Amino acid sequence: MKVCMITYSFYEADNRVMRYAETLAARGDTVDVISLRVPQQEKTTCLNGVNVYRLQERIRNERGKLSYLIRILQFFLRAVAWLTFRNLKYRYDVVHVHSVPDFLVFAAVVPRITGARIVLDIHDILPELYASKFKLSDKSLLFRVLLWIERISTAFADQVIIANHLWRERIVARSVSAHKCTALMNYPDPSIFFPRERTRNDGKFLILYPGTLQIHQGVDLMIRALYLIQDDLPSAELHIYGEGDAKRSLQDLVSTLGLQGRVIFHAARPIREIAEIMAEADLGIVAKRQDSFGNEAQSTKILEFMSVGIPMIVAETKIDRCYYDDSLVEFFKSGDEHDLARAILRMATDPELRNTRVRNALQFASENSWAHAKHTYLDMLDNLVCKTPPQKILPQAAPQS
Repeated sequence: MKVCMITYSFYEADNRVMRYAETLAARGDTVDVISLRVPQQEKTTCLNGVNVYRLQERIRNERGKLSYLIRILQFFLRAVAWLTFRNLKYRYDVVHVHSVPDFLVFAAVVPRITGARIVLDIHDILPELYASKFKLSDKSLLFRVLLWIERISTAFADQVIIANHLWRERIVARSVSAHKCTALMNYPDPSIFFPRERTRNDGKFLILYPGTLQIHQGVDLMIRALYLIQDDLPSAELHIYGEGDAKRSLQDLVSTLGLQGRVIFHAARPIREIAEIMAEADLGIVAKRQDSFGNEAQSTKILEFMSVGIPMIVAETKIDRCYYDDSLVEFFKSGDEHDLARAILRMATDPELRNTRVRNALQFASENSWAHAKHTYLDMLDNLVCKTPPQKILPQAAPQS
């Protein structure tokens, strides 16, 4: 089959998009991906059998909502033009559109007219994401507009994928029929995330956070917790890989607390590099805030850390309590840097506890990986393009701890 994917992201850094694309390419399907590019990056390339077309350069320096929207609209128009001309001579069977934003699905209007099936993959549920980011209520005009966009976007699509089971319940209740909405977690690809032999032997206790730097991710809590235990754990360092709106304020916080040399910022790295970096850490932390969007947004990093054999500390949120338990991760009270400091000290000073958590988590990750979940996705696409009426794809059951 011929498949095109559209994503307003950097392909090599987006595990979810790359995993879908490479899975299709590996079984012999032709896959084109339309994405962003970083400065000086080549516009077209082929990676592991996937044709990547980087339509627009992006630097994360948007100064507000308007500049962010303008860049998305530019990408949308480029995607419409590219798909229209490409589809004239190269008819796609499926166009798989990755949100954010939801309205990007309408870039596939011409392929849809010519018979392509459309999949809308909602990575983050948009009304709640922006309500959290801009401190809006669900009665605000922007929230209602985003909800309307969600409804017309899901109506346009033949199939909707949503990133977790809590969000599936919500979106089915308000925007899309249950039979065309499937929950697919962002499972790690076991060909990328697997245990490796450690090469680091520097005597440090390395704490790692790789991901976007937004306020709901709670990275500031990690910095404050390290400040609280800096004398109790002098070998500890926090390494942060990623970009985002909160990066400058986080750097300022490090300076204010005098933690230069103990907290080190790194640029975002491609997924395969990040997997190797994660495997060298002593401890991974996901510190999402419970009183924000992070309460229901599943973190990809938890399963990724589990898959490479690194113990985890996780904020106690609704979504993470749904999927994990105390035998797998060390929970701390969300938003509480003192409880996070306690958790770090407990994990750092108890190697047997770390080893037990790693053993349990590796077993859990092996049972909840993309190697098992990919068949749900492949069957979905095969059913969409077959000549007989598509079967109803039942949502995959949530992982059991």
